[in-house]
Amino acid sequence: MFGRVRKTKFEIRQTEAFRAASASAEYYPGLANGTRPGIFYIPILDATKFNTTSGMESLFLHEAIPGHHYQGSLQAENAALPKFRQFIWYGAYGEGYALYCESLGKELGLYTDPYQHMGALGDEIHRAIRLVIDVAMHTGKMSREQAIQYMTANEAISTEGATAEIERYMAYPGQALSYKTGALKISALRAKYASQLGEKFKLANFHDELLKDGCLPLDLLEKKMDNWSKQQQ
Repeated sequence: MFGRVRKTKFEIRQTEAFRAASASAEYYPGLANGTRPGIFYIPILDATKFNTTSGMESLFLHEAIPGHHYQGSLQAENAALPKFRQFIWYGAYGEGYALYCESLGKELGLYTDPYQHMGALGDEIHRAIRLVIDVAMHTGKMSREQAIQYMTANEAISTEGATAEIERYMAYPGQALSYKTGALKISALRAKYASQLGEKFKLANFHDELLKDGCLPLDLLEKKMDNWSKQQQ
């Protein structure tokens, strides 16, 4: 499903204790010169209560491979790009692509464990909830406390977990909204070109072209991909 090979190494680490209480699982990019690997941090406040049976496969697809680590490493390692484009970030593309990667679980042979599949579906519920919260808080229609209550009432999450999530959205307006905007665009482009090209459509070629030039605004990405589709024809 992918033809490009990244060089930057990858590690999974527990989030440091001093920031774990307010942290979400996150990816910290590596350095293209190889002096630091990409790191996937997971906050574990109490290891005896940490649930690994639900949602870890979708989380890995998003944060690691073929999500953030794979995409970000290819971009940073691409010496053909100007320096500023090797490290630039557009949330709708970067987060949208990583969210799209979660939808590839079945095609990649994952989500065979029903608990992991339920975890992926639970993540989708979480994204739907935070679309409401992100927009509502930043248009003045929902307070911090109302957002926490809304999240705990509509998904299986602790008050502590919901508080950490809500405070993240408070400090980063539009970020939750960008995930779904980008993922929907990428899925729509894939469907469009599969229809246009028929047997000429190769998913690996689509993914390679999607990733070739790093993060782009979505309108530029679509123009680039339209040109690619014409070339395939």
